[in-house]
Amino acid sequence: MFPTAEHLRILTEGTLQTAGLVPWGSNYTFLMVVSEGEQEHQAIYKPQQGERPLWDFPTGTLCLRERAAYLVSEVLGWQIVPPTILRDGPRGFGSVQTFIEHDPEETYFNFQGQAHFESQLQKIALFDIVTNNADRKGGHVIRDTAEQLWGIDHGLCFHPENKLRTVIWDYAEQPIPPTYLADLERLRGGLATAEPWAEELRQHLNRHELQALEKRLRTLLTQPKFITPGRGRHYPWPLV
Repeated sequence: MFPTAEHLRILTEGTLQTAGLVPWGSNYTFLMVVSEGEQEHQAIYKPQQGERPLWDFPTGTLCLRERAAYLVSEVLGWQIVPPTILRDGPRGFGSVQTFIEHDPEETYFNFQGQAHFESQLQKIALFDIVTNNADRKGGHVIRDTAEQLWGIDHGLCFHPENKLRTVIWDYAEQPIPPTYLADLERLRGGLATAEPWAEELRQHLNRHELQALEKRLRTLLTQPKFITPGRGRHYPWPLV
C-alpha cells in the first residue's frame, strides 16, 4: 500500500522528468520520474494534447476520466486504480499515475480462475460495470510485488451509453457480495453531496455521464448480480 496523502503530494508537486516513451497504446504515454529531494517515484504521464481524437468520447477528456476512475476506486475503498492526479507536465496538462512494478508478460489470463485472486478480480469486474469501462483488456490487469492486482488505463470510462467491453465475464449472473453492495451504496449516496471527491467528480464528468453513473449504481443495488454480456460488441480488441 502507498502512503497515499504523501504519495499524491509528491506526484502533484514533485519535479517531472521524462524517462521514455511507452511504445504501446494509441495515445502518447510517457514513463516519468517524479522527484522531490531524495525521493523518486516512477509514474505514467498521459498528456491531454497527446490524446487521439475519438468519435464517441469528447476530445481531451481521457485524462480526466483517468482521475475520475481513481476517485471512484478510492471512495469505494477498493484501491483498484493506482494513485492518479492531474497536473501540468513537460507536454502540458495531463494525468500522472504511479507506475506499478510488475511483470509485463502477466495479464488477467494468468490470474483467471485462481482462488487467491478471486475477490480482487470480482472487485475489478464490478468496478468496470460501475464505470462502464469500454476497454478492459487482459493487459490492463497487473500484479505488483505484494500480490495485489491493479487496474490500469481507464481513459475510456464513464460514457453515458452502455459501452462495457471487458475480458472479465467470469462472474456473470453471480450475486454481488453484500460488503460490495454497501460500498456501492456509499458511492451512490455521496454523488450529489458537497464532499470534495464528489465536487471534483462533477468537474471531470458531464451531467449525462454522472446521471448514467448513478443509474448504473441504482440498477446494481436493486438487481444485485454481476451483469451478463448484452447484444453487440462486449469484448475489447485486442484481448490483451
